[in-house]
Amino acid sequence: MSKTFWLRAEDKAFERRSPLTPMGAKELIQNGAKVFVEKFEDRIFKLDEYKAIGCEIVEKDSWKNAPPSTFVLGLKELKEDSFELKHHHIYFAHVYKGQDGAEQVLSRYQKGKGKLFDLEFLTNDDGRRIAAFGKWAGYVGAAVATKYFLHQQVSKSKFPPLKSYDDKSLLIEEILSLKNKSSLLPKIIIIGALGRCGSGAHELLQDIGLTATLWDYEETKKGGPFPEILEHDIFINTALIMKKIPPFLDKEILKKEKLLSTICDVSCDPTGDLNPIPIYNQITSWEEPVLKVENGIDIISVDNLPSVLPKESSEDFAGQLLPHLLELNESESFPTVWKNSLNIFESKLKETSSL
Repeated sequence: MSKTFWLRAEDKAFERRSPLTPMGAKELIQNGAKVFVEKFEDRIFKLDEYKAIGCEIVEKDSWKNAPPSTFVLGLKELKEDSFELKHHHIYFAHVYKGQDGAEQVLSRYQKGKGKLFDLEFLTNDDGRRIAAFGKWAGYVGAAVATKYFLHQQVSKSKFPPLKSYDDKSLLIEEILSLKNKSSLLPKIIIIGALGRCGSGAHELLQDIGLTATLWDYEETKKGGPFPEILEHDIFINTALIMKKIPPFLDKEILKKEKLLSTICDVSCDPTGDLNPIPIYNQITSWEEPVLKVENGIDIISVDNLPSVLPKESSEDFAGQLLPHLLELNESESFPTVWKNSLNIFESKLKETSSL
């Protein structure tokens, strides 16, 4: 039974990524689906590319008037509002880990009887996510952290705002230029190094000729805080935390003598209950990517880092997601990965209603 998919515009500033490429939309249409694409100038793929393969082009935010059975496809959070949510939404909602405003978002679904298929919780029978931006979040996080550290060594000017690059070679070129001017190269540690995100961070460092200390579960299972982190100039956190653990760092340990000056928290959950770096509590922005905290530490905690490389990250993520969109389009009921995400949503709704 074919479905209707509605690629909405993004509300988050500087977001250029797309969970559906023009070629992916073409496959869905060939599979019998209807695909609507909202006008959105910042999207890395041009509107004409979608139009040329048969998508219907519609105005921004017109998804609100689509039939309730429509699958509204996006990436980042919907902007804050109060109207009830009645559609089937597919995006990263960030509402299941105690984040600020989560209850209000879930209550809108409860009132509108809509469904949320959170992209973070689309998992297979083994509990593994079927699509993730992890590699590119780690890649860009390592790039920004290293670029910031090197900028501090060679320039007295303020670190510039983040920007998106049409190709990763342009980003690498900028970092190498700073590296060639610097007399000090950073010591770097990555925690979560064996995951998608950590592997991406390591790949960036290899691309610019730097090495890193690589930690994962074996090195952290004893529980923090970890004084070893202080022996590095840059700490890149890429660990996926699913339960409460002792922190990797806390304010007390940062009072000790240290090399550490820069943290890039790629996992970026500063307001959640599971934050393993409880020395800060706010996300940073593209305009001001660096937050200065106590004891001489600068933190980068941008929550849409892959959008710095929108083309590479979109093609990778959309390619992972597409087979499951095709399966969803063909199925009378929700296939496993969609059912798994829906089960999480429904359990969170029950928790919210009981409060």
